[in-house]
Amino acid sequence: MAVFNYTARDASGGQTSGTINSPDRNVAVSELMSQGLTPISVLGDGDSTLASKRSSLANEEAPARRFGQRRKKPKLQDLANFTRQLANLLKAGMPLTGALNSMKDLDSEGIPKSVCAQLLADVKEGRNLSASMGKFPDIFPDMYLNMVKAGESSGSMVEVLQRLADHYERFAEVRGKIISALVYPAFVMGLGFVLIFVFMSYILPKFMKIFEDMQGVTLPLSTQILQGMSGFFAAWWWLILMVGGLFAFLVKSYISSPRGRERFDGWVLTAPLISRIVRPNLFGQFSRTLGALLGNGVPVLTALKITESVVQNVVIQQAIAKTREGVTDGKTIAQPLARGGVFPKLLVDLIHIGEQTGDVPTALNNLAETYDNELTVNLRTVTTLIEPILIVFIAGAVAFMLVGVLQAMFKITSTIGR
Repeated sequence: MAVFNYTARDASGGQTSGTINSPDRNVAVSELMSQGLTPISVLGDGDSTLASKRSSLANEEAPARRFGQRRKKPKLQDLANFTRQLANLLKAGMPLTGALNSMKDLDSEGIPKSVCAQLLADVKEGRNLSASMGKFPDIFPDMYLNMVKAGESSGSMVEVLQRLADHYERFAEVRGKIISALVYPAFVMGLGFVLIFVFMSYILPKFMKIFEDMQGVTLPLSTQILQGMSGFFAAWWWLILMVGGLFAFLVKSYISSPRGRERFDGWVLTAPLISRIVRPNLFGQFSRTLGALLGNGVPVLTALKITESVVQNVVIQQAIAKTREGVTDGKTIAQPLARGGVFPKLLVDLIHIGEQTGDVPTALNNLAETYDNELTVNLRTVTTLIEPILIVFIAGAVAFMLVGVLQAMFKITSTIGR
């Protein structure tokens, strides 16, 4: 039997300290909880090992902290996999400490093993899992922490973790759809510009030199235009790259400013074609996040604040902030949402119906599915429209250059034949 020094809180919230004899720390924590106490810290003779683990973790993280570096944020799918593994272990009947101990040895890509070790050490001391996860804001966002805290309060940790895994898997799936739909058009456009640039700055000047050596031959208009463009590209290609880089830098700087970001985010919500992807994606994020938080017992004001940070659009963030102010004044969610004029009528009406029936989370989840389906259809439609436009543009540019070269060659051939 080992002697453990503990600090705990009783049912009235008062703090008490003492010692307890127990085979190990887990049993000590269980015995304290059976006595109606909430352990704050439980320290004993076995703490040297724990202290050494903490020391090694601190030493590993010290260089990054010293130079002000932040821990790399995991991908959505990595966070979903970590959460799913933890939920499966708990569902199989493992205690939380045993599950976290197993998580250290599992391959959780994107989540460092040192994080699992720290979570295990904190839980063994009697801390809540949500409080321990709060030490790693770069890995576990506010939404994650609040839902885990709600699961701890309700005693439904497995269900909450499974919902979190579903949530982040769905987010990762939607993001993957957008990326995969835009990869091919972006590749075609980039390759087209590279080919045109190489042709104009390297290949075409060789033909132009041949044409210039032909005396007494009047070149066609298309060839003369190509000749001027080719000379400009060959002489000033470095200036074109500098101006393009400077333009991209200025645009990025403007969008990064508060005023520029607000204007850009407002533009993407109304721009043709682009808005057909952006709007259902953002409104789907809003509905899914808010629905998940409210469905797990997170207070509405906290849920709105977290949702505001999840949706990456300043215009929608401002509308959500005004909604929080309206809810603080005693209004329902639907009223200030409708007054803002940013959210579509379908979203506002379904939230209003959910408020009347007392089931807002289900209404929001249904909205999320609706917008996800709309996004899938719109992605297919937009890419179907963009691909032929890009092909026609690139084919037209290449055809113009070929026609200019071929017309000049025919003109020179006919002149020589005479």
